[in-house]
Amino acid sequence: MLSQIFILSSKGDRLVHKDFRGEPGGGSTDLVDTFYRKITALPRDQAPVFMAHEGLHFVHVRHAGLYFVATTGHDVSPFTIIEFLNRLVTLIRDYCGSLSEKTVSLNFALIYELLDEMLDYGYVQTTAPDVLRNFIQTEPVLSKAFSLLDLGSVGLFGAETQQSKVAPSSAASRPVLPPHGDQGARNELFLDVVERLTVVIAANGTPMKADIQGEIRLKSYLPSCSELRIGLTEEFCVGKSELRGYGTAVRADQCAFHSSVKLDEFESSRILKVTPSQGELPVMQYQLSDDIPSALPFHLFPTLERDPTGR
Repeated sequence: MLSQIFILSSKGDRLVHKDFRGEPGGGSTDLVDTFYRKITALPRDQAPVFMAHEGLHFVHVRHAGLYFVATTGHDVSPFTIIEFLNRLVTLIRDYCGSLSEKTVSLNFALIYELLDEMLDYGYVQTTAPDVLRNFIQTEPVLSKAFSLLDLGSVGLFGAETQQSKVAPSSAASRPVLPPHGDQGARNELFLDVVERLTVVIAANGTPMKADIQGEIRLKSYLPSCSELRIGLTEEFCVGKSELRGYGTAVRADQCAFHSSVKLDEFESSRILKVTPSQGELPVMQYQLSDDIPSALPFHLFPTLERDPTGR
């Protein structure tokens, strides 16, 4: 059972606070302040996901600079709470198109409605987008996408621009789930490779170390979809000891797959099989760390074959 759920900005501003104990005023502000003081007092790379305070347990995940926090005083599996918070993040992206402090602030009413439908007195009922879509009535408020022609958002000599310096694609800022009763959504499917690079460069300009954290992310606008096969290069290796093929190995130190991905052909043919539902799905996450930077593991080459049945 969850006692409270709140979303904080990186500065500690309370954007959403839902109290499932029925207390007036939207829950205790002291708890929010306590969590923020504890989390900011620790080094960023040592911040624990679980913290305890006066018999209450804080569980949090961080996405796009926002803290998504749940509190519980009961004997609940922490991994279940983490999975719920990650599902909440994904649903906000599906409904609002993007995840940022501005998006959450503009759509706090929709997020409250999501939480009401997802939980009943703190107990998780459902996180399925297809089920929630039948009950959510609040229309999403879309934040204005960054435009290179909007000079009003650019500071002096470009010193203070928006967080995203590059204009995002229309798919990245468009909701996956259309408003209730809207049938005008286009049938589209996007597969993105998102990588975060941390590079250490010597004073003479020589790269010394590079860490890569990547994700293969599937974003489906299709109301229904047959099985999708994603083929990785046959030289893809996991770990330093594994060798495959005769060409230059494409290596990742660690990788993890979503629970819905079928791996029966991964060992032999490096093929991932998934039947995506409408929404966003992290198909695969991988990490590469080495003293010498390596080539980025993946490039995308899409192919499409039509089903003879006309689907």
